[in-house]
Order: sequence, then structure tokens, then C-alpha cells
Amino acid sequence: MIDYRVVGSIARITLNRPEKRNAIDGSIIAQISDALRLANLNEAVQALILTGAGKDFCAGLDIAMLRETSESGVLKQMEAARSLADVFIALRSHPRPTVAVVHGRAFGGGCGLATACDVVLASESAQFGYPEVNIGFVPAIVMSLLRRSVGEKSAFELLTSGDPIGAREAHRIGMITHVYSDDELEAKAEEYANRLAKKSASAIALTKRLLHQIDGMPLDAAMEAGVEVNAIARLTEDARRGFEQFTKKK
Repeated sequence: MIDYRVVGSIARITLNRPEKRNAIDGSIIAQISDALRLANLNEAVQALILTGAGKDFCAGLDIAMLRETSESGVLKQMEAARSLADVFIALRSHPRPTVAVVHGRAFGGGCGLATACDVVLASESAQFGYPEVNIGFVPAIVMSLLRRSVGEKSAFELLTSGDPIGAREAHRIGMITHVYSDDELEAKAEEYANRLAKKSASAIALTKRLLHQIDGMPLDAAMEAGVEVNAIARLTEDARRGFEQFTKKK
């Protein structure tokens, strides 16, 4: 269902269900979770790439799975939904930087997987969207990820129209990080991930944690959180080495 491999300092998670447009089911959710844990335990890994095999990144939740579980009680439904939310949180809170590399379609939960990553790189022909409303469903879990990326009006239109948007428009509204030509996406993604992997691991991890922590905080609380991380960062080996090198240059 997924392919997980580590090359050098980059862990690559590939959704490998191309015959189903990499639609998400319970097995894929569990395997992504396992891969993220493995990457966290591997000290050689300094950055992660998440991508999809075949023509699409991910078409979203497997409708067959939703249909099969539709007769379950509310507690079973919440358990299934929570397992998906946990994957998004694991991507968001992973200490290493996560890079979504999107080609083809990224719809619904697939769009959620992309926006849960720290960086979203897309090909010019990629499409992003939330078609759930078209079948009477609600993009409830992915909504919070979208809202942290774009303004309220853009989010409302995307969530209620069900219409996909292209990569250029997704970039314009702040949903994704960079757009590349279809031919150069993979090379640019590798280059981007390798640049991140060369940065201080402790600085990246602390920056990422603080950035997500201060979402929604009042200014004074956010500043206090910054004070704490500033003090912690000063004590890291990477910072001490960096200070020393900078002083020598001076």
C-alpha cells in the first residue's frame, strides 16, 4: 500500500495504490503512521518526502471504506476518523521537516495529507480540491489544516463548491509552497529536501514546534513561548557550534 525507503538523509513515503488513485483506507493510514515512527527513530533521517505512485498524489478517502463502515455506530465512526486525524497530526508534529510532492490530483483527505506537511511542492498540472460536499459529505478533519493555510473566504469557497483548483491558484492563495513544471518537479523536490536536511536538526525541530504552538495564542503567550524556545536553542550543540563559527569569521 505504501513504499517506505531511506536514501541518504531523506526518508521517502510513497502512497503505492495507483489503481485506486492512492485512495486512503485503514491499511494506508496505519502504514503511514508506522513509516513516520520509523523515520523518527532513524537518526540518519533529516527530512521526509511524501508523494504518490502513478498519475495522482491521492484521491482522498476510499469511498468503498466509507460505505462499508457507514452502518457502524458513532463510536466506531469516531475511531476511524480519529485514526486519520492522528496521521495529519503526526505529519504536522514530526520533528523532521515534511515535504509533500504533489502531481495529478490531491483531493479531500489527499489534500489534507499534503497540507499537513510543512512544505507543499506541486507540478503545474496538479489539482487540489475538496469534493466531499458533492456526495453529501463534509471535509471536516482536513478543514482545520486548510484554514491554517488560507483565508476564511478562500477556505469557504473551496470547501462548499467542491470544485478543484490548479496549482497556480493554490499557490496564489497560500495553500502550497512552490509550483514547478511537470518535468522538473521530482528533481526540484529532491533538491529542496536535501537543502532542508543540511540545516541544523535541532533548530528545525524547535522552529517547527514553536510555529505550530503559537497558532491562535495571544501575543503575550506567544512571546513567552518564544522566550522559552530561545533559551533552549542557545543551549543546543548546533547553536554553540554556530556561534563559535560566526565569531571566528568576525
